[in-house]
Amino acid sequence: MGLLVKKKAQGMKKLKDAKSAGLSAIPAGYAEFLNSLKTRIRQVQIKTALSANSALVELYWDIGQSICERQKQAAWGTKVIERLAGDLAKEFSGVEGLSRANLYRMRAFYLAYPRQDVIVAQAVRQLPWGHNIVLVEKIADEAERLWYAQKTTEQGWGRETLAAQIKADVFHRQGKAVTNFKTVLPLAQSGLAQEALKDPYVFDFLTLTEPVREREVEGQLVGHVAKLLLEMGAGFAFIGRQVPVVVAGSTYFLDLLFYHTQLHAYIVVELKAGGFKPEHAGKLNYYLSAVDDLIRKEGDQPTIGLLLCRSKNKIDVEYAFRDIHKPIGVAEWETTLVKRLPANLRPSLPTVHEIENALKDASDED
Repeated sequence: MGLLVKKKAQGMKKLKDAKSAGLSAIPAGYAEFLNSLKTRIRQVQIKTALSANSALVELYWDIGQSICERQKQAAWGTKVIERLAGDLAKEFSGVEGLSRANLYRMRAFYLAYPRQDVIVAQAVRQLPWGHNIVLVEKIADEAERLWYAQKTTEQGWGRETLAAQIKADVFHRQGKAVTNFKTVLPLAQSGLAQEALKDPYVFDFLTLTEPVREREVEGQLVGHVAKLLLEMGAGFAFIGRQVPVVVAGSTYFLDLLFYHTQLHAYIVVELKAGGFKPEHAGKLNYYLSAVDDLIRKEGDQPTIGLLLCRSKNKIDVEYAFRDIHKPIGVAEWETTLVKRLPANLRPSLPTVHEIENALKDASDED
């Protein structure tokens, strides 16, 4: 019986050894490589106690580059990353961030930014590592990642806010409103003003019933002012809703009034429950004149108008702007972000009416 138990134990040991054989076979140059990583990590620890963010991000990029180069030059497999994680964890037991999963992230980080000058010069080195992981995992295009990185450093977005902004596709909406800024504002101001506006605006926090009423939209926007300001963008400060202006004894009410701290200008927002009409631009032009005369202070730039409509025709907007000399932008607003198909694909898709008829016919056949 004792001999049987001994043989069984030996068999279990052989099985265990076989399972770990992939990790026990150390590839050529591994020990030297491991020591070089330990030296780099110690240097960063000594210099910054592993807390200076830019140094940490650069270290992670450097480790990612080293892993990729070794895998390419020496044909190291993925199991080497597991061994690295275990050996580094033993050497730096009190240091977080050297796990197997994080080493894979470092590798992905390097592949996302293969040029070191991008890491040194761009905002990515200023972001916490968690933010960089979000950017790398959610965005394939480098230019788009760098744009979000820059906006995050400028506006102080937390990780969850950054993820929400990416989901909301802010990159492709920023600066897309139809405006007359180039013709009515100084060059330096027109570029900043254009970048401040989006198209469309997505108010996914609204719960509206049909028919949509403008006052209901206003009320809910103000009721969620923090989310409203996040969607409006950096620099927007909320002044009030239905702000009265008195002209020649008559009182008019501005739907929403903001002050933009970067543009140093008031922004009058007019909400429309339907599509754009040319008369909307004329009315907003009147309001801008009133705000310039009655509210604007010395040092403020010309007041800007923003019409938010459910739909617009670009040609209609351009005609309406032709003889207007106040800065006005027109954008659409939505309650959900709709990814628009290219125009050449739309005619090939069935309409809602066609789909309903097809479903009705199928139901009748049953």
